[in-house]
Amino acid sequence: MSTTEFDAIVVGGGIAGMLTALELGPRRVALVSYGSLGEWTSSAWAQGGIAAAVGDDDTPALHAADTVAAGAGLVEKRVAARLAADAPHAIERMAARGVRFDRDGGLRYALGREGAHSRRRILRAGGDATGAELVRAIALAVRSAAHVSLIEGAQARNVLFDATGAVAGLEVRLFGGSAVAFSAPSVVLATGGLGGLYRFTTNPTSSRGSGIALAARAGARLADMEFVQFHPTALDVPADPLPLVTEALRGEGAVLVDARGNRVMDGIDPKADLASRDVVARRVFALRRAGERVYLDARHIGGRPFAQRFPTVFGACMRFGIDPRNMPIPVVAAAHYHMGGIAVDLDGRTSVPGLYACGETAATGVHGANRLASNSLLESVVYPERIARGISAHTTKSKPRAELRDEAPAPRAGTLAEWSGLRDVMYSGVGVERDERGLLDALDRLERFAEESPSEDVRDAATVGSLIARAALRRRETRGSHTRTDYPAELASERHRSFSTLAELSRAAQTA
Repeated sequence: MSTTEFDAIVVGGGIAGMLTALELGPRRVALVSYGSLGEWTSSAWAQGGIAAAVGDDDTPALHAADTVAAGAGLVEKRVAARLAADAPHAIERMAARGVRFDRDGGLRYALGREGAHSRRRILRAGGDATGAELVRAIALAVRSAAHVSLIEGAQARNVLFDATGAVAGLEVRLFGGSAVAFSAPSVVLATGGLGGLYRFTTNPTSSRGSGIALAARAGARLADMEFVQFHPTALDVPADPLPLVTEALRGEGAVLVDARGNRVMDGIDPKADLASRDVVARRVFALRRAGERVYLDARHIGGRPFAQRFPTVFGACMRFGIDPRNMPIPVVAAAHYHMGGIAVDLDGRTSVPGLYACGETAATGVHGANRLASNSLLESVVYPERIARGISAHTTKSKPRAELRDEAPAPRAGTLAEWSGLRDVMYSGVGVERDERGLLDALDRLERFAEESPSEDVRDAATVGSLIARAALRRRETRGSHTRTDYPAELASERHRSFSTLAELSRAAQTA
């Protein structure tokens, strides 16, 4: 068959992917999305907001300093400085694209504060529906962009290379079984995170690190795979995924308590309920493991009515019979964000020429060992412009060295038992707290999934889980979101980022 040619292919229907496709105009772009634009993406569910130093008492330097402090010694300072410096410009670009940020009684942005921020610098939209508003505005622009060809209901399977080893396109499997090839000299991965690998998550359950698996097979360098951030306040209800209870509630004065009403963060950290997420998540997890339930008490928050200020949280609570105006909100620690992923430089380039990554699937070095709240949406709106500039300077045309069949057998879906087992292994063995015995047991079980499952998706997910477990085994310390109960100290000798490739980790496993 003949392949369809584009100037670039972008994979991902969330904010990072859609913005990259827009920024690449007028070049011809294929945008491949697992579902409809914005559907089942973490972008659409993001509640907190976007961090940017736009207040009178704030500066990009302060924003960068808070980012570095939250990252437990592993933030790339130059990356943090540039992200913070670019933030005000990115906000104005989003406003120009039609994003309706909340305003404070006029033209000024209404600014909130979240954990580990020293200033009120969180811009929101719709109270606690910032991601949904960004998706609305950006998806509208994408659907009307003449240079973008939308391929919805499809999954990227393999990066294609030409005879010289240069990126030449992408193999895509359409839902229904047919496989097609798209030709382009540049491919951008914006496939989201991997929270769906865990039993408790605030992410779409389809977020299983597919972009990392694809990039790893292509030989790309990976970074910081061990650092998975758990959000301390997911709504503790019978749902999958769990609704997020935004950190903005604690920023406005809500406190974590036990069943007797005692504050659980007192004496744990000087910032108490506004401590960094790793500290709060460990405390919530430890109490739950000891048989205690943990609650977020937001009953005393003043100002506008709760339902107006936090409509998403209010609606989620009420669906499960919890009225946050007069009842404490039950919470649990859940997988929320992956600081690691595909290693990229300041302009989103991976170690594979012609392959780029942005959004949660990328590891830029700005999050270190523990992401500062609301820097993730910021990263997703800053990097697309940089990537577009890089691709615009890359004009080489190349052809895939092999064509694909128009029809291929429909891939086998993973069974409910497979997914349930894999997610239990990840939460119990590679979760909030880790030790060598648990990691080795998890690794053994994950590698069996990767070798024995007839499902491509399960094998990919198990491979990504194994990459996390192996990186966690190598880091024999506790730092940020990575907690080793058998190595509880933070070590100066381990104050470095971790890099690897799939081939390197496979060789290490064979010699272990």
